[in-house]
Amino acid sequence: MISFRRNLIVSLLFTFCGGPAVVLFLMPWYITHFQISATGSLARNIPAVVLITIGLIPLFESIWRFIVVGRGTLMPAVPTERLVVSGLYRHVRNPMYLGVVTALTGEALLFASRHMLVYLAIIWSIMHGFVCFYEEPRLAGTHGEEYSRFKRNVPRWIPRLAAWKP
Repeated sequence: MISFRRNLIVSLLFTFCGGPAVVLFLMPWYITHFQISATGSLARNIPAVVLITIGLIPLFESIWRFIVVGRGTLMPAVPTERLVVSGLYRHVRNPMYLGVVTALTGEALLFASRHMLVYLAIIWSIMHGFVCFYEEPRLAGTHGEEYSRFKRNVPRWIPRLAAWKP
């Protein structure tokens, strides 16, 4: 139980004070000051809010899954003990990152900001590089054949329609 509490606290602190908070809240605020365009319309704002909301679901689902199933955190310094291949991970290897991209797309739309689109492209590039050059090699080294099988069956970025059955 101590491990669960520790992982929950570390994950919540990292989420609300670290990476996700910086990427999804602090930098967008710095770029846009959260100024919604006066010429904005419901036809743009409603889809934007829907994208933001939909984007946050995989983030929080992944955090919970990392703590409960993986017995770890989303923070790279305190990784999961077990490879997480359930939930949204049965459809795509990186649902959390796709959620972040979806939420940032919604923010760019809501604030009608070209600068947010540039920021989105930079964040996507950083995440892709992190996945390719750090995360995947580390997971392959830690989880061996189990990760290789997961990687062969579940795409990195484009979700599969039918859930993979490990």
